Amino acid sequence: MVVRAGAGLRAAVLGTGLIGGSVLLRLHAAGLDVIGWDPDEATRRQARALGVPTADLLADAVADRDVVFLGGPLPTLPATLVEVAGLTGEDCLLTDVGSTKAELAAFAAAQGLTHRFVPGHPMAGTDRAGLSAAVPDLFAGAAWVLCPARDGLAAFRRLTALITEVFAARVVPMAADRHDRVVAFASHVPHLLAGALAGAAERSALRDAVLTLAAGSFRDGTRVAGTPPQRTTNMLRGNRAEVLAALAEVTGYLDELSRALRDDEPELLTARYAEAAAARQGLADRPHAEQDRSFPLAGAPADEVAWLGALGAAGGHLSACRVDGDVVSYRAQRPRPA
Repeated sequence: MVVRAGAGLRAAVLGTGLIGGSVLLRLHAAGLDVIGWDPDEATRRQARALGVPTADLLADAVADRDVVFLGGPLPTLPATLVEVAGLTGEDCLLTDVGSTKAELAAFAAAQGLTHRFVPGHPMAGTDRAGLSAAVPDLFAGAAWVLCPARDGLAAFRRLTALITEVFAARVVPMAADRHDRVVAFASHVPHLLAGALAGAAERSALRDAVLTLAAGSFRDGTRVAGTPPQRTTNMLRGNRAEVLAALAEVTGYLDELSRALRDDEPELLTARYAEAAAARQGLADRPHAEQDRSFPLAGAPADEVAWLGALGAAGGHLSACRVDGDVVSYRAQRPRPA
């Protein structure tokens, strides 16, 4: 018999801002036994006012839990991981929701925690912060990166089943270092560009007129500039090398556009924008092919990890995972060739 991922699960969420709070609210709305904790007393009171159980002490929140989600500012996650690992049993699954992965994954490996810690990053959010901005359906249809380890496949499978079933998210399996390279383009450099555009407008002598005429292109292009500054700083510093490398590629393309405009080469300018439009179109129209794949639980972990990594690298995702007897079965969606 296959048991649903959330059946009888006891969960805890530590750090209940926008992302952690949305995790907490979704688990609570799904009827799971979940408890939250936040270092801020006012946030704990707010959670209780929403009817969500909340502990005053971190140790009380994680006691006898089956899975713990680690939220909070990126620089605090290593210390929180060590503390929670020491307070929970070996069967307790640990994961995080931070926006960079390589550094924390390496830290977890050095601590001998990869068998039960699965680095994670739900790719969802808004330009607001705090529990007041959290919503239980924030992750529905969103990509949620998980980084599988050879000695942590049991934990990865459990978490994948939970996220696809309870959160209705698309699990993207990906190596931690590849994740950081990808999000540098997909998330972090866009924060730099939004900050540059909004910051230049703020300094401009034309500021008030610009804001009066700002339409969709300016609003869309600067949306994430409204993210709390310290959160953006932590994110960029946590992935500094990859962000700078991606920024160099983006500025190189911008230089090509600038030269085409300066030299009045309309054909070249049009060609560069046609090239850019292809990526934009890919956001809205990416047909996928469904694929089922099974592995014996007693099989070689390297084969399963390699298949998972290749799926994520190809732009695919998992829509289901179940363990039945001595076999794990995945349902995957892989982009069709162009």
